[in-house]
Amino acid sequence: MKLATYNLNGIRARLPRLVEWLGGEKPDVVCLQELKCADESLPIGDIEAAGYGAVWHGQKGFNGVAILARERTPQLRRMGLPGDPDDTHSRYIEADVDGVIVGSLYLPNGNPVGTEKFEYKIRWFERLYAHSRELLEEERPVVLAGDWNVVPEDGDVFSVRATAHDAVMQPEARTLFRRMVSEGWTDALRSFHPREEKLYTFWDYTAGCWQRDLGFRLDHLLCSPEAAERLAGAGVDKQARAQEKASDHAPTWIELN
Repeated sequence: MKLATYNLNGIRARLPRLVEWLGGEKPDVVCLQELKCADESLPIGDIEAAGYGAVWHGQKGFNGVAILARERTPQLRRMGLPGDPDDTHSRYIEADVDGVIVGSLYLPNGNPVGTEKFEYKIRWFERLYAHSRELLEEERPVVLAGDWNVVPEDGDVFSVRATAHDAVMQPEARTLFRRMVSEGWTDALRSFHPREEKLYTFWDYTAGCWQRDLGFRLDHLLCSPEAAERLAGAGVDKQARAQEKASDHAPTWIELN
């Protein structure tokens, strides 16, 4: 099973790139983020024509997450994280695909630091952390995949000094990520790529970041022990970022036996 995560930065704007990538790579499961469209506006016809069934949790103009499965439909488990019934952001969806629990997530960016946006980011991450512990208790293969808006380690960004005040670099979020890893989740990309290897998944549109390879590793796939023991590979489809009118994120993937 090839399972990928892809922040599209607007599914309608990037639909040609998504369909092109699906046809070329043929992933079995895809977690999408930043759909930026309401449920009724999702181009489900184009997705089905590409050979994929889908479940989604949309939001007009912002956020939005989905899970696609090739030649089948994911079995929806939940929309939204537990812990805050008043949360209106569409940032989490969870489904069962061939016995694997898959969560597609879009963790808040949190900028600027010191504002309610950053406080919301940490509260949301704490809810994800609590839910992740419940998922571990199921003792099943689970993959939490998406745009985490967290740089786990200093080597995961082009410059620590230049990004020191960015919300993705703050210790509160990085500590929560590391705590999840210490409690049993496997950071799949780092299982196959050593820490000294430059491995980015996001390049900002500004300041020539793509052309100068000034990137961040923000897109992660965390595997429960039952999924980690089946890991057979992991990587980044960096070439997708080079396409015309591409997302600022590249598809990031794992393979499970």
